[in-house]
Amino acid sequence: MLNQVVLVGRLTESPTVTDIDNGKKYTSINLAVQRPFKNSDGIYETDFIRCILWNSIATNTSEFCHVGDVIGIKGRLQNRSYVDNNNIKYITEVIAERVTFLSSNNKEEKSTINKN
Repeated sequence: MLNQVVLVGRLTESPTVTDIDNGKKYTSINLAVQRPFKNSDGIYETDFIRCILWNSIATNTSEFCHVGDVIGIKGRLQNRSYVDNNNIKYITEVIAERVTFLSSNNKEEKSTINKN
């Protein structure tokens, strides 16, 4: 079996790290990924994909990346659900295992962070 996702897109907002009870850190980002083809109106559409980053990946990404920066993410899809007003809601998100900083408005050097 294989569950692998590779995305390249722009951050829609600057990442912010959250500490949770067990000492772990995470951040949730939305990645704007432009489709490689035009729709019937001649416009490139964009998908906004929710990605979850943990621990050192979350910390380093929040330190070095800001809104509008282009990053690459390698990870896996994960589904989860919750109950809202007696309705079950389903969420599909990408759990990042590797983040590569591709371009920045700050002209920082490119770097890669791996899951520890």
